[in-house]
Amino acid sequence: MSADCIFCRVAAGEIPSKIVHEDDDVVAFRDIDPKAPTHVLIIPRRHIGSVNELEDGDAGLVGRIVLVARRIADMDRRTETGYRLVMNTGNDGGQSVHHMHMHVLGGRKLGWPPG
Repeated sequence: MSADCIFCRVAAGEIPSKIVHEDDDVVAFRDIDPKAPTHVLIIPRRHIGSVNELEDGDAGLVGRIVLVARRIADMDRRTETGYRLVMNTGNDGGQSVHHMHMHVLGGRKLGWPPG
């Protein structure tokens, strides 16, 4: 855990959040500033700054995050109409919290290209 990381503090239960899933490896919670009717963030409990810090041994964790994302989309009834999974990396990639996370977005038509 990184003491100055807001997402580490969410994972530790120090910051109240609308948790929709948690297990030994990941925590998923509703975004406080949603950009779509479904906007959930999925984070690893272990502090990983970004995708750039992943190692070969993290493949299972990344797969776990994707599977949790699918469950959340199903829970919010987005699997029929579609949803988007986003992992921003670095400042130019739009990453504002430097703890790796995946956004699950759905519930409205999402334009392309993003940004």
